[in-house]
Amino acid sequence: MPKADLISIVISTYNRSDALLAVLAGLTRQSDRNFEVIVADDGSRNEHCLALRNSPLARELKVIHVWQPDVGFTLNRNRNLGANACSGNYLVFLDGDCVPETDFVAQHRRLAQVGYFVNGSRVLLSEKLSNRVIQGQVSVVDRSWWFWLVQRMTRHSNKLMGLLRLPDGPYRVKPDFVWKGIRGANLAVWKVDLERVDGFDESFLGWGHDDADFVLRLHNAGLKRKNGFCATEVYHLWHCEAARDAESVNAHKVRERAQSRQYLPTLGYRESRGGQEVTIRTLG
Repeated sequence: MPKADLISIVISTYNRSDALLAVLAGLTRQSDRNFEVIVADDGSRNEHCLALRNSPLARELKVIHVWQPDVGFTLNRNRNLGANACSGNYLVFLDGDCVPETDFVAQHRRLAQVGYFVNGSRVLLSEKLSNRVIQGQVSVVDRSWWFWLVQRMTRHSNKLMGLLRLPDGPYRVKPDFVWKGIRGANLAVWKVDLERVDGFDESFLGWGHDDADFVLRLHNAGLKRKNGFCATEVYHLWHCEAARDAESVNAHKVRERAQSRQYLPTLGYRESRGGQEVTIRTLG
């Protein structure tokens, strides 16, 4: 794989190997095969690590497993560590409960453009359908319009746009920073631009708005946001909502930064290369 054309998929995970394996199954069916997979693990327990390491899917994809000890919700450090392990020049951040369609990599490659980052989209699945996917009873990738019409009519998905593909164009670009629709669970950025803004801000603690902060700082650094709707959809598996104790604090921090032109974080990507022990293992 020529490094210049290689796309790096960084998947964040924590104690959900069943969902993660469904995501990897989707990646094995990609039409565009010029990508690598980095699983950025925020301290999953041993049984989940073993499930990944023993998976034929992980060996087929030659997954790079980056693991750090569990010290609480440290998603941003986790993403930074995953980015540091990438060989590609273009990074796609994906959550470990978001199953990609078969053209996911191809669509991100199609929308990639210097000076822009791509904010992806998702289809939310019900608890019942998500459990069937995780248990291997049904696949949601490469399915017909009829399949998704049935899921929508029976309220097992929240929209029908997962298979609709629209061309690239100026209508996708948002010139100003807006909170709406920001998805850190499906976000693509050039590695040079990630390094320019020093990655994700590890000073954000707990769930909430760290992805908005990253998008804001990219905007402040002169990058433009391109929406990936009707192109880069993923199927988001149901899960219980995370505790949101820190949401208001994190939102306040982003609002303060929105009043400035700040594009560097309090604690960023460069600092994530040191500190506590991190293990990196290539599978396959």
